[in-house]
Amino acid sequence: MKIRQGTEHVRQPPDAGSHTGIKTTANAAASNRLPGPLVVKDQEVPAKMLTNKADQMTEPKPDSEELVNVSDIKKAFEKKDQKKKAPEAKKKSEMFQRRVVRASKFRHVFGQAVKNDQCYDDIRVSKVTWDSSLCAVNPKFVAIIIDASGGGAFIVLPLQKMGRIDKAYPTVCGHTGPVLDIEWCPHNDHVIASGSEDCAVMIWQIPENGLTVPITDPVVTLEGHSKKVGIVSWHPTARNVLLSAGADNTIFIWNVGTAEAMITLEMHPDLIYSASWNRNGSLICTTCKDKNLRMIDPRKEEVITEIKAHEGSRPVRAVFLANDNILTTGFSRMSERQLALWNTENGTCIAQHELDSSNGVLLPFYDADTNVVYVSGKGDCTIRYFEITDEAPFVHYLNAFGSKEPQRGMGYMPKRGVDVTKCEIARFFKLHERKCEPIIMTVPRKSDLYQDDLYPDTAGPEPAMEAEEWFEGKNKDPILISMKDGYVPVKNREFKPQRTCLDKRQKKNESGDTPLKGTSLNANSESKLDELVEEIKTLKATVASQDERIANLEDQMAKIAI
Repeated sequence: MKIRQGTEHVRQPPDAGSHTGIKTTANAAASNRLPGPLVVKDQEVPAKMLTNKADQMTEPKPDSEELVNVSDIKKAFEKKDQKKKAPEAKKKSEMFQRRVVRASKFRHVFGQAVKNDQCYDDIRVSKVTWDSSLCAVNPKFVAIIIDASGGGAFIVLPLQKMGRIDKAYPTVCGHTGPVLDIEWCPHNDHVIASGSEDCAVMIWQIPENGLTVPITDPVVTLEGHSKKVGIVSWHPTARNVLLSAGADNTIFIWNVGTAEAMITLEMHPDLIYSASWNRNGSLICTTCKDKNLRMIDPRKEEVITEIKAHEGSRPVRAVFLANDNILTTGFSRMSERQLALWNTENGTCIAQHELDSSNGVLLPFYDADTNVVYVSGKGDCTIRYFEITDEAPFVHYLNAFGSKEPQRGMGYMPKRGVDVTKCEIARFFKLHERKCEPIIMTVPRKSDLYQDDLYPDTAGPEPAMEAEEWFEGKNKDPILISMKDGYVPVKNREFKPQRTCLDKRQKKNESGDTPLKGTSLNANSESKLDELVEEIKTLKATVASQDERIANLEDQMAKIAI
């Protein structure tokens, strides 16, 4: 059969009812030869009237068979692919869950700066180039190193004294050189230590309500360093034990009560960048310009572990963690800032993070109660915080607080000074050029009730032992207190050097030995004070006796007059 050029073939779907599957338009003769319509499947097919060639052109094959065959082939291939990809997909899903769905109470910690009227304004923050925090905070006072002419000074403000600070506000100004570092005593909120370029360490007693007049005479002066003193750090559990490190590459550990250097560590070949006590004060870790991290037993005067830390030449900082691992901040060979976690048992690095390529020294602040580390860099506008865990990858980035102005220094409030009613877990005091701005770190919670999981028992102000016990070799953990009802500051006893030891040192001075300068001065002042007290007592007794005598005489005169 020949079909003319006008023939049009149109394929219809199988469910098109009783209509034809193919429509043809041909001449009359051709239409006479096709007496019935051409249909598909169950419909009538005029196969007898078509040639084999026409049958091949016009008869469609059943669609259902083709679909079944293709679907079977697809399923077979999919099963094979699924078997191959199943273990890989499982691994990826597990990694994804670990990375994204890590359970943590501190994933949503956020920082917030206080309002301007709650800041401390018009403070001339020191411009000294030493890489210290320049600020120290406790639940009663904030101390800030300031610029001062003719020597070094720092200002001490009660926390509630906010707003503009008068330029004539009294300062602590006993040093003859710029002050480089300050730190509050953890066992007495009114005692603060300071280190200076004048090679001296001084201990100061702050009055109950803050300064009313400038303080120039320290309670104790500790002299022994031959170069500037850049680090001071109090022992966490023993009363009156202080560590100081200077540019003479020497560490002294002092008994402040007797003003004696009990331990001298001369094991650093170069400048010491940082020194930190562990939780119970049995070990210290130091970083040095020779790029080594050292863990030292100070009473045995020996290095337990020495690790090659960061490769960069910029200063490195180190802090002990609760499990006696060490966290360091430093620089790579390409001057990229790094955060690293070290296992002190085998001296290996178990985690390392590259943060950015800025050149400001990173200052780490560690919260042992929550295992959160806050990292702020000098000249940065951000505070990053990380959570430390016992499982890989060990250091987890949480978030960052950012602001517009760079920070000159940073103060960190002890845990007993935070506000538990607002779910506050940390408070920083950020130093600007002429301002101190508090920053509050909060865990958002819907309930206003006390959150036990955020506030485990924390180290209190009571020392666990005396200085003599620690020097004899004893170790004790900090005495913990509950934060449930909030911390109420107690009235601290006045700090006084031990009288017997001072008398002994005075005798040594008379025999020709050279004692510490501040010790003799304080001994003389103590003896003069006692003399004045005795004189006042005798005067009071004399006045009382004279009053009695006058009264008797008046009675006698009255009787005579009668």
